[in-house]
Amino acid sequence: MHAWTRRRLLTSAAMTAGLAVTTAAPATAAAGNRARRQDDDILTALRALPGLRVIEERPGAEPGYRFFVLGLRQPADHTNPAAGTFEQRLALLHTSLDRPTVLFSTGYEAVLSARRAEPTVLLGGNELQVEHRFFGTSRPAAPDYSLLTVRQAADDHHRVVRLFRGLYRGAWISTGSSKGGMTSVYHRRFHPHDVDGTVAYSAPDNVDDRDNGAYLRFLESVGTAECREALRTVQRQALLRRADLAARYEAWAASANTAFRIVGSADKALEIAVLRAPFMFWQRHTAADVASVPGPDAGTDELYAWLDDITGLPLYADAALQHYVPYFYQLGTQLGYVGFPTDHLSGLLRYPNAVEPRTFVPRDIPMRFDRDAMPDIDRWVRRHGSRMLFVNGAQDPSVAEPFRASPHDSRVLWAPDASHSTEIAGLSPADRAEAVGMLTRWARVPSGGQQASPA
Repeated sequence: MHAWTRRRLLTSAAMTAGLAVTTAAPATAAAGNRARRQDDDILTALRALPGLRVIEERPGAEPGYRFFVLGLRQPADHTNPAAGTFEQRLALLHTSLDRPTVLFSTGYEAVLSARRAEPTVLLGGNELQVEHRFFGTSRPAAPDYSLLTVRQAADDHHRVVRLFRGLYRGAWISTGSSKGGMTSVYHRRFHPHDVDGTVAYSAPDNVDDRDNGAYLRFLESVGTAECREALRTVQRQALLRRADLAARYEAWAASANTAFRIVGSADKALEIAVLRAPFMFWQRHTAADVASVPGPDAGTDELYAWLDDITGLPLYADAALQHYVPYFYQLGTQLGYVGFPTDHLSGLLRYPNAVEPRTFVPRDIPMRFDRDAMPDIDRWVRRHGSRMLFVNGAQDPSVAEPFRASPHDSRVLWAPDASHSTEIAGLSPADRAEAVGMLTRWARVPSGGQQASPA
């Protein structure tokens, strides 16, 4: 069984677009000389920032860049200094102090590679990546999950920006994909003036967790009738052969030295994977991939391999799932989750509410859903959000409920036939030109890539 990756969740990953920009010229000779002197000694400058630890400088950065892994001491509770601290993992791609800086929110653990996000490529800028609290190594020693809220994470990002603006005084653009895009939006809600603009990719806006109608309608209409029927058929076949598939799943878990204590059993985990399969299929595929869906006569080996490839079966076993408990906790307390069609599986399901976030969080962690959190975010984005660009894929079920832009220099643009891994480069030529124009204007970088001189 292959290693599971985050792309099977509402993931956040570094994005590139292959769109070239040129190196900026300094605004003035004096400013350029100062910037070059600081660039030559960026390591010393980083070490001088209060609360920041330079963990290492890594190789592999593109020409003109240096890549640092950093740790920043953060309050566990921004409203209560007595609650202690934790070290938040950051990753910095530094090119020049006189270039724009892209604040890249992962929404999950840090992606410790030197690959640049698409806005960083377009702007030729620096990039500061922020690992989300409670993910990766950014965890308090004794985590209090009540502190895993959108406001606490937004305050983390606020402290990061305030600290690094002392070095990087140019324009700042925030970005992220999927849950990382959501994180960027939440940061703007509570600290709207931290950055000069935001590009959120594939970011859902689940305003009312009690209403899953948008997701159900999307999954019942996306693609072709042939593809939708093929997915319904493979789901039924998997549940009809669940005894063989669950036994195989259980044997894999034993060989991998893991189990299903959090979810409950291999049989329940299998049912969850089957229910999520169409959603996960459309996140990465199109109707053109219908040939890859096993038919009713497919062998059990083929069926199991397809389900693993589409849904990432290791996710539901304890060894992997324990790393994503914070994700499901957030879904079950503030962010909300999606719904899946089940009428065609009548008589084949054994576990009511199996895909609810509570299933994936150990019972000793209390959960209570805050019904005011997402409506508050949604109202702010629609009424007050400014300089916000939402880039979505038209074939992505994750954005069946998309953010709606305000009239304040903000837009929602859709990439035709694109799935969850969409980008500005996938937009139509007119929309792509508009998106690049917005981004470069916010960052005060002309479309040719030369940074504008200050007035």
